[in-house]
Amino acid sequence: MQFLNFDKTNSFKKLSDYANGYSFDFRSKLDAKRVSECVIPMAAGLNYSWAAKAADEQTVKLLQELSNEQEIIAKYKALLDGEVINTGEKRKVLHQLSRGEQGKPVIENGKNIGEFYRKEMERFCRFADDVHNGKFKGSSGNDFTTVIQIGIGGSDLGPRALYLALDNWAIAEGKKKLNAKFISNVDPDDASQIISSCDLAKSLFILVSKSGTTQETLANELFVKDKLKKAGLDTSKHMIAVTSETSPLARNSAYLDSFYIDDYIGGRYSSSSAVGGCVLSLAFGSEVFKDFLKGASEADKLALNDDILKNAALLDALIGVWERNFLKYPSTAVLPYSQALSRFPAHLQQMDMESNGKRVNRNGEPVSYSTGPVILGEPGTNGQHSFYQLLHQGTDIIPLQFIGFTESQKNDDVSVDNSVSQTKLAANLTAQIVAFAKGKDSNDRNKEFPGGRPSSLIYGKRLTPAVLGSLLAHYENKVMFQGFVWNVNSFDQEGVQLGKILTKKVLSHDFGDSALEAYSKLFKI
Repeated sequence: MQFLNFDKTNSFKKLSDYANGYSFDFRSKLDAKRVSECVIPMAAGLNYSWAAKAADEQTVKLLQELSNEQEIIAKYKALLDGEVINTGEKRKVLHQLSRGEQGKPVIENGKNIGEFYRKEMERFCRFADDVHNGKFKGSSGNDFTTVIQIGIGGSDLGPRALYLALDNWAIAEGKKKLNAKFISNVDPDDASQIISSCDLAKSLFILVSKSGTTQETLANELFVKDKLKKAGLDTSKHMIAVTSETSPLARNSAYLDSFYIDDYIGGRYSSSSAVGGCVLSLAFGSEVFKDFLKGASEADKLALNDDILKNAALLDALIGVWERNFLKYPSTAVLPYSQALSRFPAHLQQMDMESNGKRVNRNGEPVSYSTGPVILGEPGTNGQHSFYQLLHQGTDIIPLQFIGFTESQKNDDVSVDNSVSQTKLAANLTAQIVAFAKGKDSNDRNKEFPGGRPSSLIYGKRLTPAVLGSLLAHYENKVMFQGFVWNVNSFDQEGVQLGKILTKKVLSHDFGDSALEAYSKLFKI
């Protein structure tokens, strides 16, 4: 198994040659036959449609050759088997293992890592059940009604997006157990606003920090503890921790309990571990979280297929490479036509841009080709009244990734002008796909739509826990596959470190730089 820079492959030259002068005529090629044929089944009843992508039969053939040459599936299998894939930090990458084994058992120093993840899942699921049954109560004897997660980055974005995605569904299905809120920003207004909206005597806090030293998270913990103490409450009866076994938060009497993750699961990939599992199990019940894991595990299994026309995550990744490196599109928009997925694009921003926003390969050597795109997004139809103007008529072409469902989560709807709102939502989605692809001619240039804006579509019946797990794993695996193509390390994030170092210099007044000191004075630091 070789790890080659993308531009050193035979496929890179073939794709470059083919892209020279390439033009895909959306107006004539996008028809009913193409829509029916360009679909790949995904896990949990979802489907991936690439009919409106700028990829013809030869493009797909060359992308299959690229996948084979870069040994993408072999690298995925090596990752699942516990090989050291995170070269920057010299670590295994095992987030898929948190939702079920797809490879051989991973043993480290005699410890079965998969079994460790399973036992931790059962522990925090039992804890959630005990909270729901009243075994654990607040220090004043009240049942908990609200769970509040304190974390930042991957400890906030993924869990928050998933909670919001399932909240309406849980209410409709009678699965809602606790309300969930999130504190992430070190800005005190964030924590203050959340605390003021809660009954502290009935609130359970989850402190999430793998190292136990995350500056923003610990600052917010002290903020919360101060409020609890002033309310006359025992802080140790209102907090649990999600951390590593070697952190100062582990086995600490300051918390009701601690649940463990390890360095093999990166923050942005941690939603299927205790990082997301604790808050989702407390909010909706342990069985809901386990259904979410089943959907993710099924998607991980489907992602092992070598045939790119039977592997939605792989084809999605490769078409993204085609668009980024050969069609020269610098951005990608994720556009869920589901309000439940309102924060999903924000989660994907971190997952994608922190993973593949790299300018060196996995050995630390500069690369001479583009890597990860800029990710943006907003739910439809809100986005249509915001930034779609640029998407339709701007000077840059931005590939689009639509997500939609035939049914709403609550089936709480009203008919106006002979259709219900869910039908109107779906009508807007389908109209946008064709409008972006085919455009519209006009003698008035201001009203002309050039078309040729490529899009994919992930669609299904209803957003449920298993469907959400499938959707999350699809994007995680897509990002991983693109990292393999570009030969970058998708599992470290050195780009966030410099700012942290300089922040410490500012706080200690050890500036060492006149500009740093001058900017600090603007804020009276």
